[in-house]
Amino acid sequence: MQDLPNLYLIGPMGAGKSTIGRLLAAELSRPFFDSDHAIQDRCGADIPWIFDVEGELGFRQRESQMIDELTQLPSVVVATGGGAVLREENRRALRERGTVIYLLTTVDQQLKRTAKDRNRPLLQCDNREQVLIDMFATRDPLYRATSDITVRTDRRSPRAVVNEILRRVHRLVDPLEIARATSKKVSQ
Repeated sequence: MQDLPNLYLIGPMGAGKSTIGRLLAAELSRPFFDSDHAIQDRCGADIPWIFDVEGELGFRQRESQMIDELTQLPSVVVATGGGAVLREENRRALRERGTVIYLLTTVDQQLKRTAKDRNRPLLQCDNREQVLIDMFATRDPLYRATSDITVRTDRRSPRAVVNEILRRVHRLVDPLEIARATSKKVSQ
């Protein structure tokens, strides 16, 4: 079995990228990075403050720089911000430097998971559901075009999602694993 490539988690806010990323990294004994947290650490300011002072454009520039840096590290698991796929340079860096996993979740789950979170500037509005619906319509095609694997996270434990990711990534790296698994089922 070959070594696994870098693993990059993309998807909407509330999909579980950080939680699943930490578990995945622990399972693989790899460093874990959350691009939003890395930006905050570097700036010494939280994401809402960056949005207030620099606007979304300023934040997206910082995000692109951070994704470029993180994707050049060896043997890592990286969780990106939900909007990372909006820039082609980010999508290209992710696709070319590792395996990209799209964590798909419903707007209903996003609303539940982000209900009390005040650190999401794009959700500081009256109609959070409509904002999430609009973001999904724009971003889902980009997530799908960027990813190697899509995994649903709704009503599933983070551990179950991690196990599915590992199984599917191993199959990408070693296609013979599919043949072995199929032949075992047939012979049983």
